[in-house]
Amino acid sequence: MSRDPENLARWRVLLGRRPQLEGDTEEDARFAAATRLLDELYGTGAADGEDPTQDRSGGLGEGHAMNVPRWVDEVGELFPRAAKEVLERELVRKRGIAELLERPDILERVEPSLELVKTLLTHRDLMNEKTRGIARKIIDQVVRELKEKLTIAVEPAITGAIRRDRHSPRKVPRNLDLKTTLRRNLHHWDRKHERLLVDRLFFYAAERNKRPWHIIVAVDQSGSMLGSAIFSAVMASIFAELPAVKTSLFLFDTEIADLSDQVGQPVDVLLQVQLGGGTHIAKAVRYAGQLVREPAKTIVVLITDFYEGGPEADLIREVKFLAESGVRMVGLGALGYDARPEYHKATASKCRKVGMDVLVCTPEKLAESMATIIRG
Repeated sequence: MSRDPENLARWRVLLGRRPQLEGDTEEDARFAAATRLLDELYGTGAADGEDPTQDRSGGLGEGHAMNVPRWVDEVGELFPRAAKEVLERELVRKRGIAELLERPDILERVEPSLELVKTLLTHRDLMNEKTRGIARKIIDQVVRELKEKLTIAVEPAITGAIRRDRHSPRKVPRNLDLKTTLRRNLHHWDRKHERLLVDRLFFYAAERNKRPWHIIVAVDQSGSMLGSAIFSAVMASIFAELPAVKTSLFLFDTEIADLSDQVGQPVDVLLQVQLGGGTHIAKAVRYAGQLVREPAKTIVVLITDFYEGGPEADLIREVKFLAESGVRMVGLGALGYDARPEYHKATASKCRKVGMDVLVCTPEKLAESMATIIRG
């Protein structure tokens, strides 16, 4: 049999058979990986000597090791575009959501949810024009409700930290920074009388008219990161509305899509996510570095599974360079409430060693971590 993954896909559709693999060359490994993905979709099929009537149902059901976003991602890497589209349609058919994507009357009756949004974003290219319009309304509703919920927790944490990041010449009693006042006046400690002589008082600034902090959000378009990408787009839109924060946002795979001009429209951002294909994280970190103007006031939030498609050494070098320049680096292996992180822990650990904080957390926890960074 030809070792071309596209031909393999055609034969598996017709026969449902798993081919026998031999050898350990790079071609064999690629062929084996393609076979595994097809097994996930069609099942192992009837091998020689087995009952040909056995169940050939797919392996992407509940509780299976391979989740749909990861499957879509790997199919995009191993198969050409034409074969990828065929396999995705077959996935939709076997998952029982074909009617959902083709009939707007059915889609309108489905309860909007985060899981539904993931499904619609994953298969939006398979929807007809009418269904696509309804899908956008569903995505908009879910994103709007999620943003309202998160804003309640995120906004006070960040704005409170920023106000306490700067002192004001205005002596307003309620804004007294007692901790800084004590620390800065310790050299006036009177040992004999055991009292502190305060030479200068420090007060928090009530507000800031400038945007001194720059938050750069970089979102990996890998299929496994779809759930985290949804939360990331919403969080970035909240950051963008804060009066003292400049927010940049870009998506990346092997290329960069800078959407900073759309950061306040999370739905528009999500509809531009292109799942699948390769990943070049080092290139994304390098691009983030190009956006930095004041390193000590910049936080780069990198949402990725840390599966680097390029040389790992390049990624570590780029992270180290930014961290040593004073930029605070936050790497998120997952962001959400029920996220099951599937990230490359070895690579993430190496990034941590050169200055990146690596987290798997809820949006509220991320806001708290960023507030801690801002407060210093």
